[in-house]
Amino acid sequence: FTAPLLDFLVLSIIRREDSYGYQISQQLKRVASMKDSTLYPILKRLSDSGYVDTYDQPFQGRNRKYYRITASGIQQQKLLFEEWQAYTDAITAILQGETESMKGDLEDE
Repeated sequence: FTAPLLDFLVLSIIRREDSYGYQISQQLKRVASMKDSTLYPILKRLSDSGYVDTYDQPFQGRNRKYYRITASGIQQQKLLFEEWQAYTDAITAILQGETESMKGDLEDE
């Protein structure tokens, strides 16, 4: 996974609802095999860029750090979504061309 794709996924998760690190990592593990420790540099980068901010919430006698998307984070997530859409459209076009090519190959036999 590339950094922009991970940024896109994290921003998309946080855009749905404010989330804490472990919660985000569990959702990411559904699509990427990554260690929990990989997530925190991503969150720090997004925070340093002004795309997310944080707040603490008490949980079972401790504070849990939550991440919340900012207005500029929403704009960045939209931009990354557009890039993702263009990428998946290009892949779909290649695959559809491949399917058409395979059909032609089968008809030639």
